Amino acid sequence: MSTRRDFIKKTMLSGVALGSLGLPGYGSNVNEITKRSSKVPKQKGKSVMGLRCEPLPLVRIAVIGLGRGNSAVYRLARIEGTQIVAIDDLVPERIAAAQKNLIDAGRPEAIAYSKDEDWKKICERDDIDLIYNATPWYLHVPIALYAMKHGKHVAIEVPAAMTVDDCWALVDTAEETQRHCMMLENCCYDFFELTTLNMVRKGVFGEIFHGECAYIHDLRNQLNRGDGYHNTWRVDYYTRHTGNPYPTHGLGPIAQIMGINRGDRFDYLTSMSSNHHGLTLYAEKMYGKDSPEAKATYKLGDMNCTIVKTVNGNTILIEHNVTSPSPYDRLHKLYGTKGYAVKYPEQKIALDPDSHEFLSDDDFKVIMEKYAHPLSKYIGEQAKKVGGHGGMDYIMDWRLIYCLRNGLPLDQDVYDAAAWSSIVDLSEKSVLDRGNSVEVPDFTRGEWKNAKQWPIIDMDKVLY
Repeated sequence: MSTRRDFIKKTMLSGVALGSLGLPGYGSNVNEITKRSSKVPKQKGKSVMGLRCEPLPLVRIAVIGLGRGNSAVYRLARIEGTQIVAIDDLVPERIAAAQKNLIDAGRPEAIAYSKDEDWKKICERDDIDLIYNATPWYLHVPIALYAMKHGKHVAIEVPAAMTVDDCWALVDTAEETQRHCMMLENCCYDFFELTTLNMVRKGVFGEIFHGECAYIHDLRNQLNRGDGYHNTWRVDYYTRHTGNPYPTHGLGPIAQIMGINRGDRFDYLTSMSSNHHGLTLYAEKMYGKDSPEAKATYKLGDMNCTIVKTVNGNTILIEHNVTSPSPYDRLHKLYGTKGYAVKYPEQKIALDPDSHEFLSDDDFKVIMEKYAHPLSKYIGEQAKKVGGHGGMDYIMDWRLIYCLRNGLPLDQDVYDAAAWSSIVDLSEKSVLDRGNSVEVPDFTRGEWKNAKQWPIIDMDKVLY
């Protein structure tokens, strides 16, 4: 009978095998990482900044990866103008759960796939418009590239890529194929983030010069079986890499607020990581000091701090900690010339001329209602009913489908996916080089200088 020891050994070996195959984010050594360049490669296609594609009155979708993707099936089945054509996962129970989600929503069952490379067959189908990629990190890029090359739009779970080279591969392929490639950064659609975005656009905070963001989430139970990470692939990554492997939840909203890739861009960063304690101590307590989990070497520091400088002179602090006992925190702090906003542990705002104190509860409520984002006002109540991290997942999916149905540019494009995700690789490079600064590539190839910031959407002119 298989033991936990056998299981962990198999997992560790599977990681080595992935590295030998050259899959992104796995098997990289220090020399490979420090040799990576920020040089901009020659453009093969044309810019997809503001890309508009043919409207799709019915968006035909395949969801690949049902660990995280099952909740997406649930949401997408409740959005008008969608058809879930295919689903794919290696675990039969997940496929069964996804089919039940469809039936419960009054939808027909999808065509099910369950073998290692069935995603290729799905991408080759001619009755699918959108590949919704919710697979483990190392499959994000291979599936996305294959899908775009077969004429599909792609939505990828976070982060979109784990190396700068793969970020460029996404950009190049999107430009060559003129297909949408969006990273599914749901936190950009949370209610407070949308409201503060609206406030910034309307000048309430003045000029934003500094932001702070984070992904602090006690996920030590990722060491356990049955936690949704098939073969513990996420923990396996921690044994091979340092830096910040998951920067985009906090970074995405700040980047949109600052107009990153649209009037400004990331210039360079510096990053440092603490020692690692969390998973080792957790494993010793749960399984004993002689367990494989406790004896494993984890390269990921318990806390990573990365500071990014933008071309326009703004700064962003990004923190990552998933291996110590601490409450959930995405930080979301905005410092402006006229005021300040913070989300965790409570939502608070301070404005001139009384910025020494936060707004009273009554004044805070008034300003939140006054500057509520049109998107959250239009679809927010429905989103809360359907759910998904309080509704932001549904707003994200609904908006994606809305843009595809109406032939509109997406709120997040491939340049955002690349720039935000590049922090994974670049933070590791800086950590391994004693915190020295590392340049962030210009994935837009200069288009950021003239690109317009993401607008405050006018939902009074709904087409669908």
